[in-house]
Amino acid sequence: MTSDAATTVSVMDVGGTHVTAAQVEVAAGGLHLGPSFREPLDSAAGTDEFVAALVRCAGRLPGPAARHWTIALPGPFDYERGIGRYQDVGKFDALRGFDLRAALTDHLPGRPTLGFCNDADAFAYGEWQAGAARGHRTVAGLTLGTGVGSCFLREGGIVRQGPGIPPGGRIDLMEYQGRPLEETVSRRALRRAYAQGTGARQEADPPGEPDVREIAERARAGDDVAARVLTNAFHALGQALGPMLAAFAPDVLVIGGSIATSWDLVAPPLREGIADAEHGDGGTVVAAAQLDWRAPLLGAAYLAATPVLAEAASRT
Repeated sequence: MTSDAATTVSVMDVGGTHVTAAQVEVAAGGLHLGPSFREPLDSAAGTDEFVAALVRCAGRLPGPAARHWTIALPGPFDYERGIGRYQDVGKFDALRGFDLRAALTDHLPGRPTLGFCNDADAFAYGEWQAGAARGHRTVAGLTLGTGVGSCFLREGGIVRQGPGIPPGGRIDLMEYQGRPLEETVSRRALRRAYAQGTGARQEADPPGEPDVREIAERARAGDDVAARVLTNAFHALGQALGPMLAAFAPDVLVIGGSIATSWDLVAPPLREGIADAEHGDGGTVVAAAQLDWRAPLLGAAYLAATPVLAEAASRT
């Protein structure tokens, strides 16, 4: 950022269970989060309900209508055109082929212009600017929630190919023991594993069964099945990441997302899995995100204020 003048940016972060809208002040001295509001969001909702939740959340911000919004959301998504490409990923199925840019432009106050970025990219930039990755040259960012998101940074630029980088920079495309990684590490995978471990249900996303937060609480309370499910999943994640970390050699691996809030249960098996990997890395610091839900909001604002980086982040 080349000027001392501050710019206020309006941003949204869309997750599998919520949407958050905020105003962020971007200045040479850093990023400062202003007013923010959160609305629940059903990842299985139809397009009308989905758009309504985003519009309702955006409308809660004070002041005049924003002239531009930057919206962070998970892939697969055509960030340049604003069209969903979701298929068989367990969320946002209704957005497949849906022109979200056109729908939001028609409904947001003032008919603003819209930009889109990947939520994992926004998360990594937020932590790099003001969180656990601040001051580091090379960064790997990982979000654990409804799915697994990832971003790789070198000298402030996004890296999507090269040694240790999965196709397109997407860890969700990696496999573990011959299966997609998200079948082992994701909200749906953990719920399914716990349901199967207790002999309850066999569905992919069993209704009525405990969510990840409750599984974590049960593990802390001495539930052996819950503890085993979490240990196995995050040890597997570490084993999958080990060779990647050795090749890319980031200074820091920052873990965020809703599942990572149970860091006391995530960190030990994750670090053990990385160490146990055949080519496991020994030099990368593995750290919990410091900014929680704020990271993607700050990162989206940073991307909006840096056109070159925003253009790079929108490439698929």
